[in-house]
Amino acid sequence: MAILENIRKRTTVLILIIGLALFAFVISGVFTNSNMSGGKVGSSIAEVNGDEISIDDFRQKVDLASRRSGPTASTMQTVNQVYEQEVRNLILGQQLEDLGIDIEQDQILNYIATIPGYSQSPQFQDENGVFDQNKFREFIAELKINNPAQYELWLQDEKAIIENARQQAYFNLVKAGVGATLKEGEFDYKLANDKIDIKYVRIPFSSIPDSTISVSKSEIQAYINEHKDDFKQEAARDIQFVYFNEKPSAADEKAVEDEILKLLDDTVEYNAQTDRNDTIKGFRNTTDMLAFLDRYSDIKFDTIYRPKSQLPVRFADTLMSLKVGEIYGPYRDGDYFKVSKMMDRKVNGSVKASHILISYKDAQGAGADVTRSKEEAEAEAKRLLREARKKDAKFVELARDNSDGPSAPNGGDLGYFQEGMMVPTFNDFAFGNSVGTIGMVETDFGFHVVKIDDKQDIVQIATLAREIEPSEETINTLFTDATKFEMESISSDKAFPDLAKESGYVVRPVNQIKSTDENLPGLSAQRSIVQWAFNEETSVGDIKRFDLPSGYAVVQLTKVYEEGTMSVEDASPTVLPIIRKERKAAQIIANNKGKSLEELAKDNNVNVSTATALNVKSPTIPGAGSEPTVVGTAFALNEGDTSELIEGNTGVFKLTVTKKTEGPKLDNYSTYANALRNTRQARVNTQVYQALEEASEIEDNRAMFY
Repeated sequence: MAILENIRKRTTVLILIIGLALFAFVISGVFTNSNMSGGKVGSSIAEVNGDEISIDDFRQKVDLASRRSGPTASTMQTVNQVYEQEVRNLILGQQLEDLGIDIEQDQILNYIATIPGYSQSPQFQDENGVFDQNKFREFIAELKINNPAQYELWLQDEKAIIENARQQAYFNLVKAGVGATLKEGEFDYKLANDKIDIKYVRIPFSSIPDSTISVSKSEIQAYINEHKDDFKQEAARDIQFVYFNEKPSAADEKAVEDEILKLLDDTVEYNAQTDRNDTIKGFRNTTDMLAFLDRYSDIKFDTIYRPKSQLPVRFADTLMSLKVGEIYGPYRDGDYFKVSKMMDRKVNGSVKASHILISYKDAQGAGADVTRSKEEAEAEAKRLLREARKKDAKFVELARDNSDGPSAPNGGDLGYFQEGMMVPTFNDFAFGNSVGTIGMVETDFGFHVVKIDDKQDIVQIATLAREIEPSEETINTLFTDATKFEMESISSDKAFPDLAKESGYVVRPVNQIKSTDENLPGLSAQRSIVQWAFNEETSVGDIKRFDLPSGYAVVQLTKVYEEGTMSVEDASPTVLPIIRKERKAAQIIANNKGKSLEELAKDNNVNVSTATALNVKSPTIPGAGSEPTVVGTAFALNEGDTSELIEGNTGVFKLTVTKKTEGPKLDNYSTYANALRNTRQARVNTQVYQALEEASEIEDNRAMFY
């Protein structure tokens, strides 16, 4: 929250009397705003059960959310987030209003105390580290007087807090009615702990080829009509497009490489002012690399010494092998052509070390829990030094168990560091000893047992780089190609994919685009294309060229999905397997009635299998997968009984129960009842809102405005 930034920065709070704070602490949503649905001002972004969300109010909230999120979120992402929250607030607000649920100021403050950003701020804690409501009130009162801008931001946060607190009160009422009896706990226990062993035969549905099962369109339509709730669809669109990527041509790449090559060596230029030829030093011979790269390179001179690990991975070995003054390149590295020159090398210029810090009272950085004296710390460090130098010593474990330093969880590992990064005595030991050396040094932080783990050379490399960009000629050609393809696609009788293939272009489809989508696979954020696809004047088959930041896309609308029930064509991929499975099951059952397990296995060329310790809560049969109907049927039989043929998920089963084992009886099933209650209550917030949302009539107008 924006208010928190102000809280963190402030070091003092104006202490006001509690009475003043009580008046200044505005809980506007509770005491002054009883209309939770918002006014019907102008056009609406949405209508929920007859109540509108004003587009003007919505835009203000999107603007505020955009300022808070910064450039990390796109406009449409912010719009969608605010929309979901506003619809949620309105749906729940309608429930709260109908039920007459409201909250008082003390309830709001109690809710604020559950928000980590406030409750964990030292600004609002007492001497015991507990959230202090009075300190919070005082801060808000001081903010109102001395910082009106921040106070206005707080009022925005306050509205959200009040709304969340009211909603939580509602959910808490629902949770109060959600529980579990001891009998339910016992039943849940038995579902997991009663076991059963079976002998079974499975005739898989795959034993009958799909091609032998004929399903008509009318049968698919009949199935859809019987299960309409399973085949609801939102309005959507399918498109296909050809992308003309604005990237450098081979000629552009060659031109950049040639430019790099020209800059390598000295050149002679005529100087009109002096009437003589001047020699201009090239990259190879320049004595002022900083100025040279500042003038000629797209990447400036990096004077920092780097280890091999910080060089481009593909070229690190080659660059590290250069001698001082040697040059490598030109070479292609990403979107650049480069030439690199070794300027300097520091042998063993980077050290990797681990340490065990033994601190003492009054040492720099010592925690309050460090009470040992300096003498005791030195003695302990010397003891650990002796341990660390033993042949079978494990330095990592010694550091993890004994070090007072922040690197203790990492086994004392400090990583790589260069000269001057550590305090002098530590630095001198690290750079003055060979790899493997273990010794002790004293600093202001305490006594360190130090182990030198590794050393690396570090190098200073100057790189002349030129970015490979498309030339003006390439850009113009791309525009011409895209425009030509657009016009040909519109005027030609040939199909869009066929015309693209003739021109050597790749057609990419994007299916089931929703009206509020923004990112399209292969094109990233292209809201304008989505808006065009959903425009009432755009028809299936229409084609349009769109200007993109990195090129052009010629797009064709290929299909329109109307909101409502899926068509036979759209539902077929889902319905066909279901009907085929039903037909196969009926066919298998009809052909195998009255057969024993052995006869069933023999006649269908399958084996009699066994499965042990099955339970209802995890109804998985090894080798067959999840089969709840089959396992549930088995538990309904007595030991020794044989079932009829059962239609399962993966085939038709017949089984015999060979053993039933009840779970050990418990004296009390309260643990399982409590677990059930907690699980159910944890789902309340999500499931209650989902149910309310499904039952609501929501008109979504986002696509009209964004």
